[in-house]
Amino acid sequence: MHTDTERCVRAVQSKDARFDGWFFTAVLTTRIYCRPSCPVVPPKPGNMTFYPSAAACQQAGFRACKRCRPDTSPGSPEWNQRADLTARAMRLIADGVVDREGVPGLAARLGYSTRQVERQLLAELGAGPLALARAQRAQTARLLIETTPLPMADIAFAAGFSSIRAFNDTVREVYALSPSELRTRAPRNRPAPTAPGALPLRLPFRAPLNPDNLFGHLAATAVPGVEEWRDGAYRRTLRLPYGHGIVALTPNPDHIACRLTLSDLRDLTVAISRCRRLLDLDADPVAIDDQLRADPLLAPLVDKAPGRRVPRTVDEAEFAVRAVLGQQVSTAAARTHAARLVTAHGDPVDDPEGGLTHLFPSTEALAAVDPETLAMPRTRRTTFTTLVAHLADGSVNLGAGSDWAETRARLLALPGFGPWTADVIAMRALGDPDAFLPTDLGIRRAAAELGLPSTPGALTARAAAWRPWRAYAVQYLWATDDHPINFLPV
Repeated sequence: MHTDTERCVRAVQSKDARFDGWFFTAVLTTRIYCRPSCPVVPPKPGNMTFYPSAAACQQAGFRACKRCRPDTSPGSPEWNQRADLTARAMRLIADGVVDREGVPGLAARLGYSTRQVERQLLAELGAGPLALARAQRAQTARLLIETTPLPMADIAFAAGFSSIRAFNDTVREVYALSPSELRTRAPRNRPAPTAPGALPLRLPFRAPLNPDNLFGHLAATAVPGVEEWRDGAYRRTLRLPYGHGIVALTPNPDHIACRLTLSDLRDLTVAISRCRRLLDLDADPVAIDDQLRADPLLAPLVDKAPGRRVPRTVDEAEFAVRAVLGQQVSTAAARTHAARLVTAHGDPVDDPEGGLTHLFPSTEALAAVDPETLAMPRTRRTTFTTLVAHLADGSVNLGAGSDWAETRARLLALPGFGPWTADVIAMRALGDPDAFLPTDLGIRRAAAELGLPSTPGALTARAAAWRPWRAYAVQYLWATDDHPINFLPV
């Protein structure tokens, strides 16, 4: 979008928050970059130039605005709706791959050479992978400086910097303030953590956001010991690169309150990224709803409760295993099967607030399970053991940088995997916004009630008009039922 100067100028002059994260406005006279909704008086159009990323602004010598704090914008929706090399790379960078494995590790995961990845990102985003990762480290550093009393040296290494000098130089360059000055300027009324070591954060999103199906789905399918709904918050354990964590997510009208407890602060950036992905917070609900509303049979559902998101996952392998456990059984039975696995094979954790007891078992632990101990039909047992073996050896990759079409094909090649299982994994684990479930019983019931074709083939043909947002259409169709997944828990 940043190449459409006229459209960008209109968005800045109207202070349209819907475009925050889509592009950044750099002001040539002040050398400051802002989000489109910045509250200051808009600069003259001739003094504006536009960039697709904060990293590109920083690389061009602009510093972040102290008023609108562009580094706290929601992420660009492009990286969730696209499946090309750039989008896959951006998802992996957000998951901390460059910080942990460097650019060669990023390229290896994508299956391209380092030079190809750098050239593609530079052409489309105006910054290479190192600059993009550096911008992310700067944002993490600011978050820790403003929300924790940690010493600056601890913050530097927790944010992913290799030295205190690099930390100091980057913060000064990006924010035109030293780390100590940033802490001095931080709001004094920030919320106090309710548990020792907890970090209270605010996760922004593009309005509207309907929390009913989002949190309703997560709460209704919660696995005891790993997840729970308590005091208006969804809580769960997190398996992270350097350790583990516990997160509590609470819906508010203008943000999601996030409370993180981490065993290693180096996991902060990854934890935030996975929580945003879980709640689909980088979606553009206006664009999605406008297209679905064009179908006269879907329009009443969209108008009644706009802004539905797709409930996703913080662990793709975990979700795939749970999808297999849920084949042809009720939600309650699937939770029971998963809870047994957690108790027998999950890693114990200490929850300061009580209630959560384990991490969901790793694929390596599940691959070592004796199949005869699994209380499920033999055919599903074969499906389960085959899946975890392929996940453990890497022949099926469900990670942030996976190729959606290739992964779906590999899943369908496994025994016991039909279109429903592959597509629900594509929708909620891979994050494909166009995944569709025409054979799902709830979808077929909703289609019959609304007057849509109820046979899978005819419904798929009708749903072509909803592309590329069919996963969101699924949420609106599911919402016609009175299942607990559709209601915010009380």
